[in-house]
This record gives sequence, C-alpha cells and structure tokens, in this order.
Amino acid sequence: MSAEARVAELQLELPPTPKPGGIYHPVLIVGKLAYVSGHGPLRADGSMITGKVGDTMTEAEAYQAARQVGLTMLATLRRELGSLDRIDRLVKTLGMVNSTPDFGSHPQVINGFSNLMVEIWGEVKGRGARSAVGMGSLPANIAVEVETIFELVD
Repeated sequence: MSAEARVAELQLELPPTPKPGGIYHPVLIVGKLAYVSGHGPLRADGSMITGKVGDTMTEAEAYQAARQVGLTMLATLRRELGSLDRIDRLVKTLGMVNSTPDFGSHPQVINGFSNLMVEIWGEVKGRGARSAVGMGSLPANIAVEVETIFELVD
C-alpha cells in the first residue's frame, strides 16, 4: 500500500506546513536522499506543543508530541515532494527531547515519531537508524524536535 493510501486509511490529520524559522531548506534533496530539517510538534491550529519532560509534561505527553512532529514532517514532505509516495524508506532519525537532566527515557519519547513512520511505511521501510537524545532546551520551548533522512524512489 502506498504512503498516501496509508495516511488516508489511518485518517491522519496533517497540520499546516510550518514556515522555516531561520535560513535553511525544510527539505534538501541530494541524489536519492531527502534531508529533512528539524521539525517541531505543530498542531492543526498552528500552535506548538511546548514543555519540558520531567517538569511540565509527562513522558506520555511527550510521546504524543513526538507523534505530532511526525505528522508535521509529513505535511512538509508532501508539500516539498508533491506526494509521500516519492519516499522509498526512512534512513535516519535524530530525535531531540526537551527534558530535565534526570529524565532518561528519551528513546521511549521518540518512539512516538518512529511508530508513526512504521505505521505508514511498514516494519522494514519505516524503521531506520536512530538517535534519541535529551536537550536542556529547544527553540520556543517546544517539547520535541526531529530531523530525518529519507531515501527517495528511483
């Protein structure tokens, strides 16, 4: 099943495409790779999910924020590529969690993003290499930021 068909089948609501917050390309294509700049958890109403895990938000709330980052990234990829069906597979994910120094469950938070990718592209093509790290802060106090690399279809 195609990625676009999976998004429709899962009835996923993609938020508006975010505007770049600096001087960069949201998606840069080099050869068959699409490098996706860091994305935050943008809601459908245009607001961001903010907070610090271990202080103002729970691990479960941060997991949902990471999933929302995935939806935000899908909106950008659709706009930049014309269709999610141009993506063959996820290659690499870097997930950053705005957290207190004593919080240690960063991988479980970023699973919110990763599980969404598997729901769309399947166990093989939706699962790439990954790092999940904690940050003392993120821009505008967003809860989670994720950047990725995708391989495009020939």
